[in-house]
Amino acid sequence: MDTETTMKELHELECWELLRSREFGRLAYHLLDEVHIAPINYAVDGNRLIFRTTEGSKLLGIVMHQDVAFEIDDVEADHAWSVIARGKARVLEGDEAREIGLERVNTWVAKDRFVLVAMEVTEVTGRRYALLDG
Repeated sequence: MDTETTMKELHELECWELLRSREFGRLAYHLLDEVHIAPINYAVDGNRLIFRTTEGSKLLGIVMHQDVAFEIDDVEADHAWSVIARGKARVLEGDEAREIGLERVNTWVAKDRFVLVAMEVTEVTGRRYALLDG
């Protein structure tokens, strides 16, 4: 099998459909001179991803450097796929935060995550891979 038959680029609409079908992924962010990756629960809101957080390295990293990346993926019986979104994250405050509401985003861990963050997606790409037998 060659690369053309084992890998297919996903259309932007397919990527957004996959993003809407999930609620868990990984956020990459800068903190000082390092790149960190953290698992997060999220929700899609238009062309942005919304997630909850609390004080800590993730929030500090976002406040210090807004450029972030986000990834979801899945492996099934005969294929796998991956979607990567890039953009800028910012803390939502006041009316904007109340309009979204904390209940919009599920959280698998402590419910004390009261800070809402929006990742404005500027680029989304994805690939689907046919898996080789054995």
